[in-house]
Amino acid sequence: MTTRPEHLPERLALLSDTQAAEYLSNGLLEGREDVASIALNKVAEPLPGDGQRLELHRVRDLIDDAMTRFRGDRPTAADAWLAPRLHETLRLTRREAADKRFWTYLSLGVAPDYVVWRHLPEPKPDGRSRVARDKFVGAPYKQAFARLWWAAELFRDGPDYQPVVVACSNQDMLNSALRLDVIDHRPTALALIRLMERGTMRTGREVNALTTAVNAAAATLMYDVLAPDVSRDGQALRNWIAAADSAPPSSRSHLPEGPEEERAPDEAVEWLAGHFAELFEYVQVRGRKLEGSE
Repeated sequence: MTTRPEHLPERLALLSDTQAAEYLSNGLLEGREDVASIALNKVAEPLPGDGQRLELHRVRDLIDDAMTRFRGDRPTAADAWLAPRLHETLRLTRREAADKRFWTYLSLGVAPDYVVWRHLPEPKPDGRSRVARDKFVGAPYKQAFARLWWAAELFRDGPDYQPVVVACSNQDMLNSALRLDVIDHRPTALALIRLMERGTMRTGREVNALTTAVNAAAATLMYDVLAPDVSRDGQALRNWIAAADSAPPSSRSHLPEGPEEERAPDEAVEWLAGHFAELFEYVQVRGRKLEGSE
């Protein structure tokens, strides 16, 4: 099985898709080979600065703890634990997180063993199994670490990461919702979480059906007008990022806290939760009969 890189520099770096291609061998994707980490770091672009925020060992230690904690469990169980802690550890701006090269380096230069452990599927009848390439270099809603960071960013309620835990505990919510532009509206994202907490939707089929319907309805219903969010104060985020140098490692036993931003208005979240619950009554869910149908 792919193991931890033998060479880990002090700071995180950037790696382009072109540079990454040389190291995405079939052996790596099948979990049979390690990444040539010394060679990879010769072509990677180290991030500037000397602050603790982007020191490599902080995130590598966190990933080691995730793998140890969930080694005897299904790897999917690690998502809900790791997502908020990865977000709190890295303390990125959205502009920084939008740089695909950052996540490519994290997957290949820092923790290819985690990507293989987390995303290697069950063997096929011929005994072969391989990680999808997009878990290393894919879109933000597919790449192994980008998907967790963006889930934490889009589902957190100000400093509260509990909604993130709920979202990441359901793979269909995590995989479906991150593809939708409407999830960038906080009351919409939190209203969906509220329906999960209340048991309105439980199965993956129900989550997929409702998120699709919510996104389609957004074409005619302007959620940000009907259920407005508060204006985001960038100073809280800047203060949180600036405090990274004095922050202790992210708590392993308790949920960390995000930036002290104002929470989404409860009345907006509750209005949308009620609206989505009504919409869900008429959504076609495979295997579910609607009331009054034969």
